[in-house]
Amino acid sequence: MTEHGDRGVVWLGSPSFPDAARSALQDHQLRANLRRATSTIRDKRLAVASELDDWEDLREAGAAIKKRTSRHLASYLEQLERSVTAAGGTVHWASDAGEANRIVADLVRTTGEREVVKIKSMATQEIGLNEHLAEAGITAYETDLAELIVQLGDDRPSHILVPAIHKNRTEIRDLFIAEMGRWGQPAPDGLTDGPADLAEAARRHLREKFLTAKVAVSGANFAVADTGTVVVVESEGNGRMCLTLPQTLITVMGIEKVVPTWSDLEVFLQLLPRSSTGERMNPYTSTWTGTTHGDGPSEFHLVLLDNGRTDTLADEVGRQALACIRCSACLNVCPVFERTGGHAYGSVYPGPIGAVLTPQLVGVEKAASLPFASTLCGACYDACPVKINIPEVLAHLRAEAVEAKQAAKRLPTAEAVAMKAAAAVLDSPAMLGMAQKAASIGGRVVARRGRIGPMPGPLRAWSDTRDTPAPPAESFRTWWRKNRGEDR
Repeated sequence: MTEHGDRGVVWLGSPSFPDAARSALQDHQLRANLRRATSTIRDKRLAVASELDDWEDLREAGAAIKKRTSRHLASYLEQLERSVTAAGGTVHWASDAGEANRIVADLVRTTGEREVVKIKSMATQEIGLNEHLAEAGITAYETDLAELIVQLGDDRPSHILVPAIHKNRTEIRDLFIAEMGRWGQPAPDGLTDGPADLAEAARRHLREKFLTAKVAVSGANFAVADTGTVVVVESEGNGRMCLTLPQTLITVMGIEKVVPTWSDLEVFLQLLPRSSTGERMNPYTSTWTGTTHGDGPSEFHLVLLDNGRTDTLADEVGRQALACIRCSACLNVCPVFERTGGHAYGSVYPGPIGAVLTPQLVGVEKAASLPFASTLCGACYDACPVKINIPEVLAHLRAEAVEAKQAAKRLPTAEAVAMKAAAAVLDSPAMLGMAQKAASIGGRVVARRGRIGPMPGPLRAWSDTRDTPAPPAESFRTWWRKNRGEDR
């Protein structure tokens, strides 16, 4: 369940990233599942991206479009509202999670229905919509296969693209057998863990919901400002069923998802499938513009969600995170995510993008450990199809987290004192020389086989989690003075 505040985003009761990661690292099955899945997706992405001679030009174009759109976001959103309204839709503005949830719940109540079908949507997860609807007596049925798995298991998504990436096929089969009957059509007798059998069980389970649901709730991958067209891309066809069969369609979309024109959309429809699923194009790309008599839903509502995005836009460094197109490429190359999984991040948005997006949406003081959930290796930046410099934003947010911690305590933290002392030493050649000598002597005392062993006192926390070479017996400055007769 997401935190019941104004913004949601963070899972209620989640431990800090270091504590959650420590627990996840002990789960060998989880690590095996993650390694197998991420390596497969990673290899597919590299293969299809390398087919295009202009792949880097596409990345540059995507980044440029996102930058231009963010500079003029207000005008593009107003244009989108005019276009959707002219096409027969209704636009609602939600400043935070609470307002968005109230709007959706009221729209569903107006129809008189008590059930809705849903397409996988990060925005509705962010605001905790399913939980809010349940409190209002409305049941939301997830129709994406991975989201269905998560819902049946009363679990949390752990990946942007593959929410059930932490489950293997045997675990999924057992879950279907145990839980499907409580939500509707039960799993067939003799269900195996074969992919085709699992997909068929899900298809039979969901078919009744597709054919009887009068209301659907979706997210949006993009919305085109000049035409009012909303776009959803997916791989299973469940989205197409939800978008066409019900009488009322409610879409919840983050305000950063708008693009100015169809020409801009063309760029992202090449970048997104290759970066996410390793496909040349998405199996299902659904677009709709308002309502059309006799074709599809007769009512369309677009809920434009802020929920911290305007505040993020005001940060000249951090605003890069709003360019994210939710492809998950950064998760699939991240060595930290591959070992800890998405649940360790305690947020709807896991992995490198979650480490920079979540603290900005909820306030860095509420997710202070996430900017440190990275080795700063830069693999995420290299993989990002819109060239978000995630390491730069992480370093920026780390500074904000330290400042927030220091301001809360109103006293210098141990880290701040240590950094100030280090700055003084590094600024003085004489003090640096003495420190190097002391490190050489102390390093030999605690060294084991050329590595620093367990250190005393508070330093133990450092040595226990790092494999650090012992300092050399002779520093470079000492060698230089001895051999060259100069001190630089």
